[in-house]
Amino acid sequence: MATDSMPILQSRPEGPMDTERLADQLEKPLLDNRSYRVIRLPNKLEALLIHDPDTDKASAAMDVNVGSLADPEEMQGMAHAVEHLLFMGTEKFPGENDYNAYLSKYGGYSNAFTAPTSTNYYFELSSSSTSNSPSSSASTSQASLPLPKIKKNEAPLYGALDRFSQFFVAPLFLEGTLDRELRAVDSENKKNLQADNWRMMQLNKATSSPQHPYHLFATGNYDILHDKPIERGVKIREEFIRFYQKQYSANRMKLAVLGKESLDELQAWTEELFSSVPNKDLPKLRWDGIPVQTEKELGTQIFAKPVMDQRTMEISFPYPDEEDLYESQPSRYISHLIGHEGPGSLLAHLKAKGWVSELSAGASSVCPGAAFFTIGMRLTTQGLENYQEIVKATFQYISMLKAEPPHKWIADEQAQLSEIEFRFRQKIPASRTTSHLSGVMQKPLPRDKLLSGQALVRKFDPEAIQRGLDCLTPSNFRFTLSAQDFPSDFWTEKEKWYGTQYKMERIPGDLMTDLVEIIRTPTKRPSELHLPAKNEFIPQRLDVEKKEVSAPATTPKLIRNDRNVRLWFKKDDQFWVPKANVHVALRNSIGETSPFTTVVAMLYKELVDDSLTEYAYDAELAGLEYMVYRSPGRLELTVSGYNDKMHVLLEKVLIALRDHEVKEDRFEIIKERALRNFKNSEYADPFRQIGRFSQWIARDKHWTQLDYIEELPSVTIEDVQRFGKECLRQSHIEILAHGNLYKEDALRISNLVEATLKPQPLPKSQWEINRTTEFAPGVDYVYEHTLKNPENVNHCLEYSILLGNAQERDVRAKALLLDQMLTEPVFDTLRTKEQLGYIVGGGALILITKIGYRILIQSEKDCDYLEQRTDTFLVKFEQELHKMSDKAFEEHKISVINKRLEKLKNLGQESGRLWHHICSEQFDFDLVYRDVEHIEPLTKDEILEFYQKKFLPGSPERRKYAIHLVAQSSPEDIAAKMDPAEQREKLADEIDKLLAQMLQGAPEMDKAALVAEFEKVNVADGDVPTILSAIGTYLAAAGMPEEVISQILAQGEVALPQLLPAAGIVAKHQPMPKEEVSTNGSNASTETLEFKKNKLVQIKDVRAFKASLPLSAGPVAVKDITEFEELEPKL
Repeated sequence: MATDSMPILQSRPEGPMDTERLADQLEKPLLDNRSYRVIRLPNKLEALLIHDPDTDKASAAMDVNVGSLADPEEMQGMAHAVEHLLFMGTEKFPGENDYNAYLSKYGGYSNAFTAPTSTNYYFELSSSSTSNSPSSSASTSQASLPLPKIKKNEAPLYGALDRFSQFFVAPLFLEGTLDRELRAVDSENKKNLQADNWRMMQLNKATSSPQHPYHLFATGNYDILHDKPIERGVKIREEFIRFYQKQYSANRMKLAVLGKESLDELQAWTEELFSSVPNKDLPKLRWDGIPVQTEKELGTQIFAKPVMDQRTMEISFPYPDEEDLYESQPSRYISHLIGHEGPGSLLAHLKAKGWVSELSAGASSVCPGAAFFTIGMRLTTQGLENYQEIVKATFQYISMLKAEPPHKWIADEQAQLSEIEFRFRQKIPASRTTSHLSGVMQKPLPRDKLLSGQALVRKFDPEAIQRGLDCLTPSNFRFTLSAQDFPSDFWTEKEKWYGTQYKMERIPGDLMTDLVEIIRTPTKRPSELHLPAKNEFIPQRLDVEKKEVSAPATTPKLIRNDRNVRLWFKKDDQFWVPKANVHVALRNSIGETSPFTTVVAMLYKELVDDSLTEYAYDAELAGLEYMVYRSPGRLELTVSGYNDKMHVLLEKVLIALRDHEVKEDRFEIIKERALRNFKNSEYADPFRQIGRFSQWIARDKHWTQLDYIEELPSVTIEDVQRFGKECLRQSHIEILAHGNLYKEDALRISNLVEATLKPQPLPKSQWEINRTTEFAPGVDYVYEHTLKNPENVNHCLEYSILLGNAQERDVRAKALLLDQMLTEPVFDTLRTKEQLGYIVGGGALILITKIGYRILIQSEKDCDYLEQRTDTFLVKFEQELHKMSDKAFEEHKISVINKRLEKLKNLGQESGRLWHHICSEQFDFDLVYRDVEHIEPLTKDEILEFYQKKFLPGSPERRKYAIHLVAQSSPEDIAAKMDPAEQREKLADEIDKLLAQMLQGAPEMDKAALVAEFEKVNVADGDVPTILSAIGTYLAAAGMPEEVISQILAQGEVALPQLLPAAGIVAKHQPMPKEEVSTNGSNASTETLEFKKNKLVQIKDVRAFKASLPLSAGPVAVKDITEFEELEPKL
C-alpha cells in the first residue's frame, strides 16, 4: 500500500537509449526568429524545443493524452482531480508549495486544464535570474544588456523544469492535501453551477448516449470524488494513484519547452529531467464504434431553462473528426459559408426578419473519430416565436450548399487568407505558445508542420467537403432551445449535476417532413439566400520597409497639435508586419455625464455596430477589424489590421457614426437586448460583478447596472438619434497612428477623420477630468450589497488598500514590489491552505491616479469571516517581511524589474501601451524605465516601514475599503430547516468520512457513541473547539492513542468548519483562528493573533458617502505636451 512517504516509482525503461531527432526545421512564419527541434526520448516522450534569442520569459507545457473521457463512471471528475493533486508535492520536492513558490520567485505562474482527451500543464517565468535592467538607468531602450551564460543550476528554467518533470515521475498524492484539493475541485464546480455555458454543455452531454463517456460529468465535485466513494469503502487516495499509474505514460506525453538557451542545451536538460518519466506503452485512447449520439438522441428537440434571461438555439450534427484532413480542413469551408455575416448569408436573412442577432458555426472535436458540427444563434423575442422557421431557413441554406459542387474560388480565398495570416503571425506570450503547441503535438501532423498544420489550408478537396455536407441532414441532427419564456409547469426533467430544468421530445413529424422536403428541393429557397461575393478586403500590398534601429523608440511623436486635432504617430520599428493600429478618441462634453446619457451612448454604439455587420464582415475575414467603444468623456474608435485597405474601412465607420439613421425595428431589438443584458449581469458570478460596485464607490462619475436598468426603458429613438448628432457636433479629436505607416499616411488619416466628421472644436476647459474618491486614512469602509440570484451560494469580498498617488515614483515602486511579494502568498495561504474558495487572488490596483493593492475572494463563507482571514494574513505577512533574507528580498526586486522590462510581443501590445499613456493624459511613455529606476535602490527597511503604515490593519495611515457581495442562500437556510437530532446524525456521518480518510484501515466507528457525545454539547451553535472536544472525548473512550487523537484534532481544526454546513450547522468562526497549515499538509498551532483595528464605517448611502469626501487631483502630464511635438513648419 502506498503512503505519503512512499512515492510512485517506476523503473527506467529498457531498450535503446538514444534520443531520436524527428525534425530540425519547422515551417514557420516569415518573421519568426525562433529555432525549433522535435525529439523523442528513449521513453517515447516527445518534446518540441524552442530557442528564442529575444525572449525574457521561459516556459514549458506538458500535454498528457488522457482527460475526462477516461473517468470511471463511479468517480466522475477523476482526471480533473488528479490534475489538481499533481501540484501538491513530489518525492524530490515534497513541499506542496515548492513549485509555485519557485515560479513566483522569478515572476512566474502556472496553471493546468483538463479537456476530454488531454490534460495540459504549463508554466512561465523569467528567463534570467539576474536583472534585465540596462546598466544606465536613464536609458529608454527596451534592449537589455547581453547577459553572460549562467550555470545550469542557476537558470530559472532549469529549476522549473526540474520541479515540473517530477509531476510525471514521482508525485506524492499527499494525504494531508487530498481533502483540500478535492474541496478546491468542488469549489471550482460550484463556481460554474449558475453559468449557462457550463449548464448547457453538461445538458448536451447528459442527453447524449450513455454508452459513450462523453455523457460523463467532467468537473467532478466533493460528493462523487470523496463522500460517495468513502461510503462504498473505497480508499480514495489509492484510486487517484491507480488512475495516475494506469493512464499517465511517457508515450502519451507531449512536451514543449521555450527558452533563450540553445537547442542543444534545452535538449540536454529535457533528456536529463524527463527521461525518467515511466513509459508503459499505453495505446491512444479511442472510442471507435461507439456513437456519441444514437437514433434515440437524434431527431429530438430540447428546451432548456437558462439562469440568464437569454434566448439561444443550437443546431448540432454528429460529424466526423477531421484530424487526418489537416491539408484541406473541409469543415472550415462549410463553417465559413454557414457562419458568414455578409449579404446573402443565413444571418443577414434571419436578422432582416428580426429573428436572430448573432450566429456562429463550426466543427469541434469530441475525441479521435467523433465531432459535432454546431450552428449557434442568439434569438430575439420574435425569433423564439418562430424557432421552427429558423430551423427551416438553416436547412434551406444547407440545401443550397448541397445543390452544387463546392466552389474552388471560395477555397482559394480561404487558402490565400490563411497564408497571409500565417506568414505575418506575431509572437504570443510564452506560456500560451507552449500550452498550445504541446496540445497540437497530440495530433497526427507531420512534425515539421506543427506550427502551420492547422493554420494553412493547403488543398481543395471537394469530395471531403461534400462528405461533410452529407452529415448535415434532418436524420442526423437535433436542436436545443434555451429560454426563460416558457411557463413553470412546462419543464419535465432536471439535469443531475447542474440542476438545469429541461424538456426533451421528438421533433414534430410535420417539421421533419418539411426539412426533408427542403433538402430535396434546393431551388425552393428565399432569394435572399446566396453565396457571398468575392472579398474585396483581401490585402494586396504587403510590403514593409525595414530599417534597423539601435533601439526601438518608446515615445510617439506629436505631429499635429491644434484646437481640432492632436495626432500622435509612431512608425513601427521592431515588429515589421504590414499592419497598423489607428486609435481615434472623440472627446465631448455630453457622453456618460449621467446614467441616462451613458445608456444612450451605449445604444448609439450598438446600433452603429449593428448597421455595419454585413459590410465589415469581409474586412474581419481579411484581418482588418474595427471597434467602437465608450469611455468617460469620449467616444473611441479603433481600426486595426493590414494597412493596405485600412482607410476604406475607417472611412465607412466614420460615415456610419456621422450619418446613421436609427431604424425603429432595430432600435427596439437592440434596446430590449441591452435591458436584458443589464438584468442578466445581476446573475453573473459574484466575482464578475464586484468590480462594478468597487468602481461606483471609488470613482467620481460612475454608476451601477441598477441605474442603467432604471433609465433604459425611458430612452427613445429620438434620444439616440439626437445623441449621435450632438456628440459629433462639438468634439476634440485625438488620434494615434502606429504601425506600417509613414508620417504622410498619419496626416491623411487625421484629415479624413476631421473632414468626415466636421466637428466644432471643444474648448479644453470642457474636457472631462477623471478623479477618484479620497478615502480618509485610519478608517475601514465597507459597502454591502445582497446578490439577486436566489440560487447563488457564493459571497464575494473585494478588499482594497489605497497606497497613494501612482504618479509619485517612490510610492509606485514600493507598491509594485509589494505586489510581487504578496500575490503568491495570498493565493497559497487563503486558497490552497485555508480553502476559502476557488476564486482567490491578489494584485496591484490602479484607479486613475491612485495605486493600491486588491485581494478578491469568492467563497461560501461570509464576507466578515473572509475579512478576518485577510486581516490575519496581512498581519502575519509583516512577520514574513521581518524574517525575509536579504537574498530573497533582492530576488523579489529582480523579479519585478524583469516583469516591468518584459519585451512587447506584438504590434497590438505596443499600440495598447502608447494609447493608454495618451488617454491617461500623463504621457508617461517611459514609465517602465522610471519604475525600474525607483525599484532598484529600495531597501527592505523602506518596504517594511511602508507596509506597516499602508497595509497593516489598525494603522492610522491606512486607507482601505471593502465591497461585500452577500449571497441570499447560505448554510443558515439549511440549518433553519433541520432539527438538532438530524444535525447530530449528519455531523456524525461527516466525521465518520473524515476519520476514514485520515486513518486508512481504522476500525468502524461507533456512531451512536459519537452522537451521544454530541448530545452533551450544543453542536447547533457551531462552536468548533466545543465540537472538537466532544470528538476527542469519543476517540479517547474508543481507546485511540493520545498522540493520534492530537493529530486528528489538529487536522480537524481546519477541516471541521468546512464539514459543518453539510450537517446544517453554521461554523462559529473565532476572531483569530489558531490554525496555520504548514507546507507539507500537516497542521501546526500558533498563538492567537491580536491586533488593533481602525474605525469601521458602513456605507449605506453611496451618494451621501461620496459627497462627504473630497475628490482626488486629476492626472498631470509628466512634461509639457509641446516637448513631444514634431510639427510641420507653418506657412
